[in-house]
Amino acid sequence: MDIWKWVFTGLLCAAFLCTSGAVERGRNQPTERISGSAGDVLDDDPVGRLKVFVYELPSKYNKKILQKDPRCLTHMFAAEIFMHRFLLSSPVRTLNPEEADWFYTPVYTTCDLTPSGLPLPFKSPRMMRSAIQLISSNWPYWNRTEGADHFFVTPHDFGACFHYQEEKAIERGILPLLQRATLVQTFGQRNHVCLKEGSITIPPYAPPQKMHAHFIPEKTPRSIFVYFRGLFYDVGNDPEGGYYARGARAAVWENFKDNPLFDISTEHPTTYYEDMQRAVFCLCPLGWAPWSPRLVEAVIFGCIPVIIADDIVLPFADAIPWEEIGVFVDEKDVPNLDTILTSIPTEVILRKQRLLANPSMKQAMLFPQPAQPGDTFHQVLNGLARKLPHDRSIYLKPGHKVLNWTAGPVGDLKPW
Repeated sequence: MDIWKWVFTGLLCAAFLCTSGAVERGRNQPTERISGSAGDVLDDDPVGRLKVFVYELPSKYNKKILQKDPRCLTHMFAAEIFMHRFLLSSPVRTLNPEEADWFYTPVYTTCDLTPSGLPLPFKSPRMMRSAIQLISSNWPYWNRTEGADHFFVTPHDFGACFHYQEEKAIERGILPLLQRATLVQTFGQRNHVCLKEGSITIPPYAPPQKMHAHFIPEKTPRSIFVYFRGLFYDVGNDPEGGYYARGARAAVWENFKDNPLFDISTEHPTTYYEDMQRAVFCLCPLGWAPWSPRLVEAVIFGCIPVIIADDIVLPFADAIPWEEIGVFVDEKDVPNLDTILTSIPTEVILRKQRLLANPSMKQAMLFPQPAQPGDTFHQVLNGLARKLPHDRSIYLKPGHKVLNWTAGPVGDLKPW
């Protein structure tokens, strides 16, 4: 029976590759411009539409932390560092706070790493509170609005809830002092306590130069149907199973580990980036959080992202047509993944690949050094510009306060 399964799979893949013809690397394919207003939003230039004042904080909040552990420059949470560097030299920066539309506080809250390189969020709330106390004491601008014209980059697993386990993140909630600020974060999930209205969802950091160094010849055919590398179980943190990835990754493994259409494994080969460029579909399932760098990697390498994360809010959803470039599969439907993907018509696959080949799409997912038009930095600025002008209601009467400075877990109130 297994022999016939392999024969059938070979015929299916051969038929797919022959009929699609152009199922090749995205850089060599015809591109398709994003239709309608979304394409215009993606190409917007924010320069001249807003001014940002960058608070100058003591180096213990940013530079000294990075000097202590340079690994923070390369992990998936590095957006906070590169956004700071970008703004320091950006033409939208103003040195006159009186003319600023937005105020930015550069705090590196994810740069406290374990030996294995994972961020520990436990000090982050105290660090953030300390920074806000500093700016509210030394400048008048926070107190005018209690942060309603301020933005913070919070790229933790669950944003400003500051915990990597969802249950505990929900229990904590967003840091009370950030309730009026705009949060720029990688976490996005509808109807979730860790995503407040008005937040800007961004892609996680993936090193642009490293990815570009692994491009393969343009005409390489996509001979892998479905590709995934990563954990299916997290025995260390979820020994009983079922909690990690809400069981979705376990369901992928249990249903498709022996399916020849699926190239899936926990092994992370040196050819990982090259393999993604040989694949038609790349699985992007939730882990502890709904987001991961796989989404960025899939877009850059022209591999159609298969998004398995119920209610996820994706980066720059007002500019990137995720429904058109990706495939969304409900977590409960993972056992039917093979049927879902093999049922997608070839012409639909080819159109998704043409959209993925659009350079603007790829640029919006990257934090290049130096910055380039249309990149993630500029998409964040576009998001901030579209919130202007601020409603007059955000400005408080002198002496009036809305936020509760003593709210939150007792441990968060300790000095940092």
